[in-house]
Amino acid sequence: MQRTGVIKGLSHNLQMLQGEKLASRIILVRHGETDWNKEKRIQGGSSDTPLNETGREQAEGLARRLSHDRIRAIYSSPLRRSLDTARVIARYHKLEVLLEPSLKEIEAGALEGVFTGSLHKRLSQLLTAGTGSDALPNAPGGESLADVQRRAWGTIQRLARKHPDGLVVVSHYFVILSIICSVLELPLSQLGRFRMENGSISIINLDGQEAWLERYNDAGYPVE
Repeated sequence: MQRTGVIKGLSHNLQMLQGEKLASRIILVRHGETDWNKEKRIQGGSSDTPLNETGREQAEGLARRLSHDRIRAIYSSPLRRSLDTARVIARYHKLEVLLEPSLKEIEAGALEGVFTGSLHKRLSQLLTAGTGSDALPNAPGGESLADVQRRAWGTIQRLARKHPDGLVVVSHYFVILSIICSVLELPLSQLGRFRMENGSISIINLDGQEAWLERYNDAGYPVE
C-alpha cells in the first residue's frame, strides 16, 4: 500500500538524520496571493503568476513579522510569486534570496490554469484519490505528490545540513504540505485534509532524534 511505502521512506530519512546529528529549525512560508489563487485556478509549476495587491500586502506583513527573527539564509522557488515574497522578507535582513528549482510547485500538466469549480473537486482530492494500485495518481501530463515529496524532502534535508540555524524556505502549497507530511510521517493520501493560507508561516524542527511541527498555517500578522 502507498501508506506503508511513504512511512518506510520517512523512517529511513529520519535514520539518516539521526546518524548525522542534524539540528535545524526551518521556517516554511507559502507565497502571497495571486489573481489565480483568488479566482481558484490551478496554479502549478508552469504558471509564473505574479502577486496581486493582496499578495504584496501579505508579503510585507510576513516580512515585518519575521523582521526580528535571526535569519541567516532565505531560499525560494524560482517562480515569481514565491521569489517576490522571499525578496520582501530578505530586504529586512539584507540578504540575497537563493533560488532552489526543486522548491517549484507541482507540475499540474493539462490541469494548469483550469478553474477548480469546473472539476467539482480540489486538486488535492484528485491527487489523493484511491486507484487500487501502489501509487497515487499523477496530474494528467504532470507530477504525482510522491514526485513532489521526494524532491522537496530531499532539499529540506540538504538545506538543513548547510544552514542549521536561521533558515527560511519560501515555496508553494503542495511542496510545503508534502514536507509537513514527511515531518509528521503521514501518508500523502491524507494531504487533502489540510488547508493552507497564502502568506502563511509553518515551522518544522529536525534535531537528529525526531522531526516535529512547531507551527502550522500561521497568518496572524497585520496586513495594511
